[in-house]
Amino acid sequence: MEVIPALDLLDGKAVRLRQGRYDEVTVYDEHPHIVAAEWSGRVRRVHVVDLDGAKQGRPVQRVLVRKVVASFGAGVQVGGGVRSMAAVDQYFDLGVERVVLGTAAIRDPELVQTAAAAYPGRIIVAVDARNGNVATDGWTDQSERRAIDVVGEIAALGLAAVLYTDIDRDGTEVGPNVEATATLASEGGVPVIASGGVGKVEHLAALAKAGPKVVGAIVGRALHEKRFSLEEAISAASGRAANG
Repeated sequence: MEVIPALDLLDGKAVRLRQGRYDEVTVYDEHPHIVAAEWSGRVRRVHVVDLDGAKQGRPVQRVLVRKVVASFGAGVQVGGGVRSMAAVDQYFDLGVERVVLGTAAIRDPELVQTAAAAYPGRIIVAVDARNGNVATDGWTDQSERRAIDVVGEIAALGLAAVLYTDIDRDGTEVGPNVEATATLASEGGVPVIASGGVGKVEHLAALAKAGPKVVGAIVGRALHEKRFSLEEAISAASGRAANG
């Protein structure tokens, strides 16, 4: 299972929200692209979220995303406010590897279909759920759609993966929802990247045992706050004991 460090961008800084709340923000770095440079060569991918964009419904941090791509190299996946094909094209033009669509999966399924056809194997659909129901618009709006149903409808599109976030655990470090993640991976028909709640290496080890279709885990707050090193995370996710 792949470890994917997270860079959440807000007002040009690297931050983390707690449970998706914009009024509970922790700032970690004033220069996110420098953090990305430190991760380059150590992991295959970095996960970038334009939180300003998620809230406004359009990409806002494109200049900073370009800097992250230049610093990290190949392997940047980015989302947040990507709700048009023009926005998808613009991000790929910046050199990102993958684009993440979230709200669009609920509000505009045709966009997901078009993007997946235009960029096969390079589109991720973010399924952000609270109590099993999908939330949209930067997690500010709760839908009545079940996560498993949404994934079932897009399983045949040739996506890179589904990014599954349990919102109530995001930024809490209490542990990911392993059971829900494993169920989605086994029944949804699409590889799953887990997000939300990782606070220690044991959480990554548990996700790694959740089945072969759980292909990655996003790590944010715990890594920024040095609960463990990136190398320890990689070891745990691969089933090896951490060195040192």
